[in-house]
Amino acid sequence: MAVRRPTLDQLRSVAEDLGMHMGEAELKSYDGLLQANYAAYDAVDAMPDYVPPVKYPRTPGYRPEGEENKHNAWYVKTTVKGAASGKLAGKTVALKDNVCLAGVPMMNGASTLEGYIPDTDATIVTRILDAGGTILGKVHCEYFCFSGGSHTGAAGPVHNPHKMGYSAGGSSSGSAVVVSTGEADMAIGGDQGGSIRIPASFSGIYGMKGTYGLVPYTGVMPIELTLDHTGPMTKTVRDNALLLEVLAGADGLDPRQYAPKVSSYTEALGGSVKGLRIGVVKEGFGHPSSEADVDAKVKAGAKLFRDLGATVEEVSVPMHLVAPAIWLPIAAEGATEFMMKGNGMGTNWRGLYNTTLLDAHSGWHHRADELSDSLKVTMLLGQYFTKHYRGHFYAKAQNLNRKLRAAYDAALSNYDLLLMPTLPMKATPLPPPDAPRELYIQRAFEMVPNTAPFNATGHPAMSLPCGMSDGLPIGLMLIGKYWDEPTIYRAASAFESAGDWTKM
Repeated sequence: MAVRRPTLDQLRSVAEDLGMHMGEAELKSYDGLLQANYAAYDAVDAMPDYVPPVKYPRTPGYRPEGEENKHNAWYVKTTVKGAASGKLAGKTVALKDNVCLAGVPMMNGASTLEGYIPDTDATIVTRILDAGGTILGKVHCEYFCFSGGSHTGAAGPVHNPHKMGYSAGGSSSGSAVVVSTGEADMAIGGDQGGSIRIPASFSGIYGMKGTYGLVPYTGVMPIELTLDHTGPMTKTVRDNALLLEVLAGADGLDPRQYAPKVSSYTEALGGSVKGLRIGVVKEGFGHPSSEADVDAKVKAGAKLFRDLGATVEEVSVPMHLVAPAIWLPIAAEGATEFMMKGNGMGTNWRGLYNTTLLDAHSGWHHRADELSDSLKVTMLLGQYFTKHYRGHFYAKAQNLNRKLRAAYDAALSNYDLLLMPTLPMKATPLPPPDAPRELYIQRAFEMVPNTAPFNATGHPAMSLPCGMSDGLPIGLMLIGKYWDEPTIYRAASAFESAGDWTKM
């Protein structure tokens, strides 16, 4: 079937979009010149798409209700069984609903994508199934993943597993809940500003954002190519390391991957921290939004590392205080151009393009009023600076990001790990349905000053639970050198073995 040729009115409109103004004769001339080019589009249209095959049978599943989904964590329950044996044999895994699972509905928290069913599996899905894991379905996330709170998804808020009515953290909200409650052994999260580590901290589990490019993002709905990370969320350090072993490594399809260095992460477990040098980052504490009990519990966690034999010292990284400002133009302008205006796929990269997702997502252009307030405020910011400053600040922020990475690398040249609170606060109450927009936005973005910097720089960072206060978990974050996830796991394993974190 031939692609539609433009009418003269459509061609005139396209020209005007590009700032060109043509008279009737000039327009007809270009129309004639374009005719020969359409044959190439006809040829491409006639060819079948070239995507990886779907290897394991599955059913579309169902949407659980009532007591089966009391925290509103699940979007779709199904059962996809993997290989008969492998590293994940006997393990159950939940997928954040920005991960493509062929034949199973996906909405990425957004009303504008509801009804979409992927036709391919993400690389990480295939790896989980090849390793013998069983996928239990898709769990809710925030509206196109743009919130650190758990209140922006189109299907309603996700409740904290420790206290109903409180945030589970976002955007991987459902992932954290089903792991915390034991409904799944493991879950996949995504992280562009902290979206693995934020819900891990609020919900009391382990969340690893590996080095940028360690885990292939292929088949996961992207936000911004230089910030995108996906990775494991689990109840134990061992399960986290085990899942990362399965997920990590190049797939030849993801432009974010530059020869990632993969390790046997479970081999790092069970040892002591004697000999490790840990730098407690001064600027990670005492933010305007910091809660005293959070800072105190994390400092107690640092002392525990010292008691376990590590050398623990305070270190200053002054640039950490401006790091969120460097991240913001990249996130706001990059996401507006790539995820939204670029229909989730953009251009100018090689790899696997999900054309069915692109087509389905493009419908947002006609339904923009439905977008979440957290996404709207981000897009208004990104569009303003792209339109009126030509992308200048995105470009300058990316340049400054190299300096930011160097600042952390300088600290890491003297220490094996850096340590700080994952978040400055514990889980906050979910905004009520009639909350003013100002509170809705505050609850979406207030918690990111320590997490977002490491999306920009790409350093590996893991949240581990280090105590409770007022019935809510507190998270401690360890940051390592590029590709040095084993040292993070070594330290996290020793910390986990030191005692019940809920009683610390």
